[in-house]
Amino acid sequence: MLLRYKKSFEKIAMGLLSFMPKERELKKLQQTMHIYDENPDWQLYLWKKGEDFVGLLGVEVSGHYFTIHHISVNPSHRGEGIGHAMIEKIRQIMQGKEMRSTDETRAFLQKCPELEKETGKQQF
Repeated sequence: MLLRYKKSFEKIAMGLLSFMPKERELKKLQQTMHIYDENPDWQLYLWKKGEDFVGLLGVEVSGHYFTIHHISVNPSHRGEGIGHAMIEKIRQIMQGKEMRSTDETRAFLQKCPELEKETGKQQF
C-alpha cells in the first residue's frame, strides 16, 4: 500500500532513502528531506507491507508530468515486485500525467514490464 509521507515517518523515510547511492551521507539525506518537507510539488510516499514500511518513492509534480527522483526498497524485500507496484500505484495517483525519470532512476524505470507493454519500449 502506497501512503503519503508524514513527518512522523521521517526516520523511516531517511532509512529507506539511504539505500540510494547518492543519498547515503546524513547531510545529503537531511537536505533531501528538507526539499520534500518544504516544497509542495515534491511528494514523498512510503510503501507499507503488513506492519512494515519497506519502500519509498519520491516525485516532483510539474504541470502535465511528474518526475521520479527517488525509488528505494529495503534490500531484504527486493525482488518481490514492490518497486514495480509503487510505480504502478503512483501512475494511478498522477492520473495520466507523463512520467519522467532522472539519471539515477532511469535504469529501474526501464525495467518495469508494465511500461514496456504500454508503449513498446518506454523512453525516459
